[in-house]
Amino acid sequence: MTKKIIFCVTNDLSTDQRMIRICTSLATHDYEVELVGRRLSDSKVLEEKCFAQKRLYCYFRKGKLFYIEYNIRLFFYLLLQKTDAICAIDLDTILPVFVVTKWRSKVCIYDAHEYFTEVPEVINRPLVKRVWEKIAAFTIPKIKYSYTVSESLQKVFSARYHTDFQLIRNISSRHAYAKKSNFALSEKKVIWYQGALNEGRGLEHMIAAMPYLKEYEFWLAGEGDLSHFLRQLVLEKGLEEHIKFLGKVSPSELGKLAPQFILGINIVENKGLSYYYSLANRTFDFIQAELPAIHSNFPEYQAIIAKYAIGETLISFEPEKLAAQIRGIVENQSKYEAMKLVCQLAKAEFCWENEEIKLLKFYKRVFNQL
Repeated sequence: MTKKIIFCVTNDLSTDQRMIRICTSLATHDYEVELVGRRLSDSKVLEEKCFAQKRLYCYFRKGKLFYIEYNIRLFFYLLLQKTDAICAIDLDTILPVFVVTKWRSKVCIYDAHEYFTEVPEVINRPLVKRVWEKIAAFTIPKIKYSYTVSESLQKVFSARYHTDFQLIRNISSRHAYAKKSNFALSEKKVIWYQGALNEGRGLEHMIAAMPYLKEYEFWLAGEGDLSHFLRQLVLEKGLEEHIKFLGKVSPSELGKLAPQFILGINIVENKGLSYYYSLANRTFDFIQAELPAIHSNFPEYQAIIAKYAIGETLISFEPEKLAAQIRGIVENQSKYEAMKLVCQLAKAEFCWENEEIKLLKFYKRVFNQL
């Protein structure tokens, strides 16, 4: 009999590449899948998928009132749904998932995309951090089936919560990115960032470096807590002609855009263990798009670059030094072409087709043990 799994997130679903990949893989392998998130006033119409999608409306958009409201709405929604298992994506959905699965004797699964109690928005607020840590300590050790996105987080979570975490990385499909187009997006060399515009992503430093990169442009796809601040910063510095905000871009649109750019940027700051142990999906997006990139000088990125020289780790956030490092990659033709060639080699290892095997094995084990 077909098993149903409900996945729960706090975003609006439209740009969540990891969950689209996971849900698609399971739905195409005979699972009934539903992805639940929230609806915002500016949410785009969802693209039709091979799995069900549900968005819950919340009056509050952010802060503790949002989390309280969303968790309550999610609890009552899950309480009435027919399902065999429910998966909480990160700590901000775990409480209603944990309680409902216990009450209804359903399987509880935890998918940790990040070290939630160590993100910048939490670690600088001691009371908020303590609340989330108590929720984590109450729920995670009691959940039998868990997985996360990097080896570093796998080790940390397994040791801290004394439970077994599996590794399923957030990696793009081999077919996610089109071949390089002849269509010119810009007359200048375009540096590319995709992801949330949140604290600690190094975006202010990139903006500060742009005056030293007159023949380049910096394009950002995504929105976040710093959306307004970053746009104002660009205006104040008079860099509107060099920096473009694309807003939220769907995964299918990213596939058409990313291969046309000159360099990827993934320079998160060390503002907590979540970022330090991170392995951002844009890392693999850049690889699949054959796009050399600059990555943070953190363990997961160091390990990949030591094996595959798909770019460089960051030397410095100082504007002139960052600009010099960008030029040192892009304007050194032999180095740049060598990095692109290595990206082509790395694509075969770092692709969703390999991670999908582990995902399917994980869920087969879950349901075989019922």
